Amino acid sequence: MPVLTSTLGFPRIGRHREHKTALEGFWSGTVNLQQFLTTTAALRRENWSAQKRAGIDLIPSNDFSLYDHMLDMSALIGAVPAIYGAVDGPVSLETYFAMARGTSGHKGQGLPALAMTKWFDTNYHYMVPELSPEQTFSLLSTKPVNEFKEAKAAGFATRPVLVGPITYLLLSRTTEPFDPLSLLPGLVKVYAELIRRLVAEGASWIQIDEPCLVTDPSDDARAAYVSAYRALNEAVPNAKLLLTTYFGSLGDNLDLALSLPVSGLHIDLKRGPDQLDEILHKAPSDLTLSLGVIDGRNVWRADLNQILDHVEPIVAQRGAERIVLAPSCSLMYVPLDLALETELDSDVRRWLAFATQKMDELRILARALNEGRASVAAELRESDEAAADRKKSLKIHNAAVTARLAAVSPEMSHRAVPYAERRQIQKSILELPEFPTTTIGSFPQTDAVRKIRAAFSKGTLSPAEYEAALRHETETAIRWQEDIGLDVLVHGEFERNEMVQYFGEQLSGYLFTKRAWVQSYGHRYVRPPIIFGDVSRPAPISLKWSSYAQSLTAKPVKGMVTGPVTMLQWSFVRDDTPRSTICKQIALALRDEVQDLEKAGLRIIQIDEPALREGLPLRKSDWPAYLDWATECFRLTSSGVTPGTQIHTHMCYSDFNDIIESIGALDADVISIETARSKMELLNAFKTYKYPNEIGPGVYDIHIARLPAINDMAALLKAAACYIPADRLWVNPDCGLKTRKWEEVRPALVNMVAAAKTVRMPRN
Repeated sequence: MPVLTSTLGFPRIGRHREHKTALEGFWSGTVNLQQFLTTTAALRRENWSAQKRAGIDLIPSNDFSLYDHMLDMSALIGAVPAIYGAVDGPVSLETYFAMARGTSGHKGQGLPALAMTKWFDTNYHYMVPELSPEQTFSLLSTKPVNEFKEAKAAGFATRPVLVGPITYLLLSRTTEPFDPLSLLPGLVKVYAELIRRLVAEGASWIQIDEPCLVTDPSDDARAAYVSAYRALNEAVPNAKLLLTTYFGSLGDNLDLALSLPVSGLHIDLKRGPDQLDEILHKAPSDLTLSLGVIDGRNVWRADLNQILDHVEPIVAQRGAERIVLAPSCSLMYVPLDLALETELDSDVRRWLAFATQKMDELRILARALNEGRASVAAELRESDEAAADRKKSLKIHNAAVTARLAAVSPEMSHRAVPYAERRQIQKSILELPEFPTTTIGSFPQTDAVRKIRAAFSKGTLSPAEYEAALRHETETAIRWQEDIGLDVLVHGEFERNEMVQYFGEQLSGYLFTKRAWVQSYGHRYVRPPIIFGDVSRPAPISLKWSSYAQSLTAKPVKGMVTGPVTMLQWSFVRDDTPRSTICKQIALALRDEVQDLEKAGLRIIQIDEPALREGLPLRKSDWPAYLDWATECFRLTSSGVTPGTQIHTHMCYSDFNDIIESIGALDADVISIETARSKMELLNAFKTYKYPNEIGPGVYDIHIARLPAINDMAALLKAAACYIPADRLWVNPDCGLKTRKWEEVRPALVNMVAAAKTVRMPRN
């Protein structure tokens, strides 16, 4: 039997973002239910076809989702919070999307969405399951079975994919204090029933994803793995389960994983190459090993001969029939097809591989193993040439950047004056009221604004016309903010596409694509930039529009800069240089930007770092090293200004309790964070840690259409004042307002200003 190839998941979005078009059309009513379902079925079939054409032997099913795979699992097992109504049968699309996005309801009083956070350390967001002690589970949906049968009817033999039961529970949140693992017995029964049905339909393998095995599970979680998989094995002994781990090494969980009664184990050899030797030594001879040799998280072409040098001895030792070649994880984290990019630099293009090209790499590797390297000599030679060309390319290395890094001193990453002294200086300069109001930065990117940018990009709008249009949008936004009484204004960012893209496009060492979309969540897609070389700033980036906005008003306007860690985390990063070094390069480039904004008269500068926590390694033992260089890079960006300039930062959808000291170490004068969805529970971190600086806990969730009530926001501010002194509290939304509509933003901010005025009233 030859070495086989597989994928663990595939991009859901379609070659031309058909998923987004259909989903948004369905929500708006321009696409009816049947049209929506027809489009999504066509996308699934095309995904299966593309993988089969590429020579993939083991193709996944149930990796496609209408919105999110964790939300799918919640709907499948009946984990629907009571707020969305009683559910005693299949979850309707209305309820499913209410859980995903909330509802507007009568007079804006609708339902909130489930909480949303990042999937491990990726840039994909999942909908967090919400569980109560009374939660019971039942099989309300047969989606995995239906899609397996759908594929089989279309001529594709697939391997169904399920989120593992332990990972599902560990990633859930609870409505009150209790251990979600206590719900495991009932959940395992549902999994057993589902697996039994899949086996009955002819599924020869079932992929169960348990990425929590590469983290630090508790002893109770380890015991739960044992009990869950023993129970599944007893309930469905004829099921061949592939236990799938990714995003890191199994480490001290290796013995646990090898003890579980499964037929196969997938390991990530890109994020965890160190685990291979021990696995080969300990794995039972009859265990199928799925080797994640192709990077599913990044866009760089593989060195195929190097991979073959590692894999050939394994095949000789264990036998081809026990080895499967795969990406390190699902391919949903990389763009679909490099062929869609027709305008890339020809040299850099040779170094890249998207999902389609990564499948080609798997096919070449498998053929080399099954038929000998001579059978793919041309392909291997091309791989060698691309790797050698990349190493020596002058487009990558910049001597000036290297010299500047070497000249960085410790003093450059610290403010010259302590916060307590800076605060008094800033108060006298800014003269802000108690509970000052502001927004996070961006305002709605309306169709009109997008058309302006698109016309300018196509050359149908002259530079003068483009600038006049943006000046109009910016001045309108400034005047409106003055009218409603906001204290600190923003220019609205109408000239910007994405917060990382806008800055990256003007930094050297960055490459941008036209169609290399990846899913961020639901219908939200992004085109992450590619950092291919040393980073520097040839010219000012945001200075023009920030200084223009400040010239329009006597009120302070915040300059808006995307922080170095976020610039790193939300990009595809070169893999030939330590991430810490690349981040420091970015920090130095942005340091120049911050200093230029200050010189232009901006007295408040916000350095956004929503990705700071996302960069945390999955193992806590690796946290200190990361936090040291990440906080240093932030301070390197921010510390070149005078004491009177107020530095803000923004972080959203993060649990700060376990890194609160590092948040304090940023030494930002003001930090704004997400707290509305959690009803200020994130501020629990401040019960024991006396955060010394100012903070803006978000008072309303911008991701849902519901109009925030004045009293609700005032209550949140009063709750926040229990943790943070009132004279150090700011009032702001959870996040930027780019994705919202003006008809939602205007009344929400009017109410927010009113809420601030309410809590400013003399308190008894």
